[in-house]
Amino acid sequence: MSVTHTEVTALLDPCGKAEHPDCGIRDVLDRVGDKWSVLVIVQLASGVHRFRELQRAIDGISQRMLTLTVRRLERDGLVTRTVYATVPAQVSYELTRTGESLTHLVKALADWSLEQRPAIAEARHHYDTAHPGHEIR
Repeated sequence: MSVTHTEVTALLDPCGKAEHPDCGIRDVLDRVGDKWSVLVIVQLASGVHRFRELQRAIDGISQRMLTLTVRRLERDGLVTRTVYATVPAQVSYELTRTGESLTHLVKALADWSLEQRPAIAEARHHYDTAHPGHEIR
């Protein structure tokens, strides 16, 4: 008897049951694993940045997405936001100790992705060639 899609999904989603001990893991991985959070953490690893500095440094991020990302990181205790009483108000961001503890992991992931980029590109090309019309973007 084969396992249904619903059964497989239930096995992969222990947080469907709130009492499961792994429920917090998904929340953390969702935050530190999303594209923009990783890029913000990488930028803040070098020190304090103002909002516009972050926006200029992270290619392709919109003002709204950066705002949402730093708010989420702040809520999770990874980033500290400081507002200066100037006109207009200036805001800066920096990593907390918890955020700083992530930087070596993020750097390792970035290094791995750079190292593996040729192999991944080759695998994608092989897949796309073997499965025409099924390209995944």
